[in-house]
Amino acid sequence: MTTRECTRCVMSSAVDPALVLVDGVCNHCVRYDALLDARVVPQEQRPAKLAQLVATISHAGQGKQYDCIIGVSGGVDSSYVALQAKRLGLRPLAVHVDNGWNSPLAELNMERLLRVLEIDIHTEVPRSDEFYDLQRSFLKASTPDADIPSDHAIQATLWRVARKHRVRFIISGMNFATESISVPSWSYGHSDWRYIRDVHRRFGRVSLRTYPHCGFGTLAWTTLVRRVRIVSILNYLDYDKSKAVDDLVEQLGWVPYEGKHYESIFTRWVQGFYLLRKFGIDKRRGHYSDLINSGQMTRAAALAAVSGSDYSEQLRAEDEILIREKLSLTAEQLDEIVDEPASSFRAYRNSYGFVQFLRGFVNRLRRLGLYPR
Repeated sequence: MTTRECTRCVMSSAVDPALVLVDGVCNHCVRYDALLDARVVPQEQRPAKLAQLVATISHAGQGKQYDCIIGVSGGVDSSYVALQAKRLGLRPLAVHVDNGWNSPLAELNMERLLRVLEIDIHTEVPRSDEFYDLQRSFLKASTPDADIPSDHAIQATLWRVARKHRVRFIISGMNFATESISVPSWSYGHSDWRYIRDVHRRFGRVSLRTYPHCGFGTLAWTTLVRRVRIVSILNYLDYDKSKAVDDLVEQLGWVPYEGKHYESIFTRWVQGFYLLRKFGIDKRRGHYSDLINSGQMTRAAALAAVSGSDYSEQLRAEDEILIREKLSLTAEQLDEIVDEPASSFRAYRNSYGFVQFLRGFVNRLRRLGLYPR
């Protein structure tokens, strides 16, 4: 079968079989254009809109120790959010979920970030037996959603800490400029506790008694009653990733990583080897396509970048030793997981339709100016 390739970005049917082309342009680029105005503040409106947002956050935080919550991982986006929050005069509380996979460089970057910016931190440490059992379950489920246990725990912890401190705003590192492409077949379930429970029901061995989680009931209580809002503050800025890295290096002594999300040992194995080897998914193509659409990278440079690997065999071998140790897998068992036929979240109980409805509803609120970008 002939591979279909977008003429604007670097997405292709080889990594997304559901790719649709219209006059050579893919559905992801069409979606980017359609959502741009709802997600990113127009350049001429940014100073006023940002000032208004900061004033709203500050007012809501009066009389409280903190006026916003920020998640930190040591990565570029979350680190830059912390830097900007302090520059804007906000009083953030940093939240970090230490799942046991921080790279030494991530630990160093977070330590420098928090020390230089003088930010307090709440660190959540999930019980290792529960957390690793859930990660092992997702690998055995044979879906490309291996990072869902981390992503969901982070989301649930941010909501809970915001409620505990009566803080109404969670400032997220998510941004449309570099993270707009959404491919359900690549990764699904960050907020779908029904899906996570079903995967664990089939493959888990340890009861998830303390694992940080939240269902739609908790989400409704947090957003409708407690009125907690997630703000993607980078959508209010002229966010250029390479310039952000330079800023972090200069201001904080921050050290760049070799790949996106390589602050996590498990995630770099998943994205650098597992997804590509088992599912044919190269997440770099989505990342670079976002950079192309936001004017931060040329298509030629992106094609050159994806032609090689940024994950060496030596590093993979070292990471797999740790993965086998933490997840209680033998080398043979890990190889069997990699070689097992690929599956999808659709093979498990899920709330996909409702999740898509919620996303569309929130985007409509953004267009009407009723929800932060």
